[in-house]
Amino acid sequence: MMKAAAARKHSPSADEDRARVLARAVHGVADHLGLTNREISAILGISESSVTRLRQGRAMPYPGKEAEFAALLVRLYRSLDTLVGGDTRKATAWFRAPNAHLNGIPAERIRTIEGLVDVVQYLDAMRGKL
Repeated sequence: MMKAAAARKHSPSADEDRARVLARAVHGVADHLGLTNREISAILGISESSVTRLRQGRAMPYPGKEAEFAALLVRLYRSLDTLVGGDTRKATAWFRAPNAHLNGIPAERIRTIEGLVDVVQYLDAMRGKL
């Protein structure tokens, strides 16, 4: 019985569902923060043409590193959105402005793995203070 439950959790259709949900979430984050295809490409480590396909409704490569980066990007946005009370203009302003605590502009920092993790951890810590 346990093997059947484990098989369902990791079935191709479940992965496909997760991939579609993740692609839609990345698309939403990109729209809210004004991310270009080039910026998403740099963050997720995929080509700009792959980003275009994501925006057209194709699924995110799942599982894989790209999906992990995408999940971190979505987590970043969820924390930021909570901190700014759902105000997209404030979120975008914070995202594009220099931040002394992060030693740079968050939108630029997240183009590297280390920067993406730093920004997510920073926002999680700030959110934890609420």
